[in-house]
Amino acid sequence: MLDLQDVSLSFGGVKAIKNVGFDIKKGEVRAIIGPNGAGKTSMLNVINGFYHPQEGTITYKGVPRHNMKPYVAASQGISRTFQNVALFRGMSTLDNIMAGRTLKMHKNFFWQLFYYGPARQEEMEHREKVEHVIDFLEIAHIRRTPVGRLPYGLQKRVELARAL
Repeated sequence: MLDLQDVSLSFGGVKAIKNVGFDIKKGEVRAIIGPNGAGKTSMLNVINGFYHPQEGTITYKGVPRHNMKPYVAASQGISRTFQNVALFRGMSTLDNIMAGRTLKMHKNFFWQLFYYGPARQEEMEHREKVEHVIDFLEIAHIRRTPVGRLPYGLQKRVELARAL
């Protein structure tokens, strides 16, 4: 599913990642561990398109993705959370998670304006998927709460839900 071979990334003369390779099969869960400065975040940023490696190959579902943009990676299901919470503080938990589905939705404003039925149907399909994530992460009790009112731990869970 995801395959990295001999990936290297440098910032000036500093090698953040040097000849890293691994693969992840569908259904596997992997962890990137190491001390501060080991290149963990740089590796994640290479995978999701924030950084582009100088060497090596990255393929996702058999497709090379050497210079893929982050929004393209996100539309293919590769997403991440950040160390600092990046949520819409005035919006509810549900609305924040729905915002994460935007790249998966195909009916735009024009569709919503003139073809309400199909646009509404698509939104309901995405809402159902969001409800499954809410149940999975056990955050149903804060579904309508503005995330700015939540403690840090719950905000991180909402951010994870949006990434999923």
